[in-house]
Amino acid sequence: MEQYAYTLEMSVRDYECDMQGIVNNAVYQNYLEHVRHEYLKSIGVDFADYARRGINFVVVRIEMDYKLPLTSGDRFVVGLNMVRESRIRFAFHQGIYRLPDMKPVIKAKVIGTAMNAKGRPEIPSEVEQLLGSSEEKS
Repeated sequence: MEQYAYTLEMSVRDYECDMQGIVNNAVYQNYLEHVRHEYLKSIGVDFADYARRGINFVVVRIEMDYKLPLTSGDRFVVGLNMVRESRIRFAFHQGIYRLPDMKPVIKAKVIGTAMNAKGRPEIPSEVEQLLGSSEEKS
């Protein structure tokens, strides 16, 4: 497993599996999103507060490579690194690993930005500061 700034353990619930008995491909995006939100909360980014101020965080691109399917009851860990992608974009590099053998399940890159009250891309200054420190961690 790569070095990640943030990790979270989770487990597969029965209803997340398809008729083949494996996690439906779309569910992996839910896992990744949940970990992004938990990470951002852990560093002080409150989505509700930003939304009240007219700032909304959005995903603009997702790249996912599926390596190994998970099945009902599997435990897994999701890792995350957040880095600056460009002046107005940031990226989450994420991986999902099955426990306890740590076999890679998913490798993903999720690119996001923030939209200001006028609907234009703009990263808030508080988040700018966080991106500066997150680049050093990666």
